[in-house]
Amino acid sequence: MEALWRVPSPQSAGDIFAVVAGEQDWQEATVKTLLNRLLKKRAIAAERDGRRYLYRPLTKRGDYVHAESRSLLDRLYGGRVAPLVVHFSERRKLSKKDIAEIRALIEEIDRER
Repeated sequence: MEALWRVPSPQSAGDIFAVVAGEQDWQEATVKTLLNRLLKKRAIAAERDGRRYLYRPLTKRGDYVHAESRSLLDRLYGGRVAPLVVHFSERRKLSKKDIAEIRALIEEIDRER
């Protein structure tokens, strides 16, 4: 999906493979298998262009990230953000930069309310 979101659509399987090949150690057949799975899930659409298919995403990246984030929070933390932050802080996975960004976000939210 990232390859489809990054480069203007529609794209052929070969175009997508060219983008993914540098990032993953995948074969072109693997990319085609994933494209078929995404088609079945209706995450992407395909249109015939001669002997090949051109693919495009049906979901915007922001919408997808929002839905997946909400799903993660609901499944693991009862829909709450604070326990997620606590988890990462207990595991020492928050950098000083992360903490500064969280503080700034909280201050911004407080100002807006």
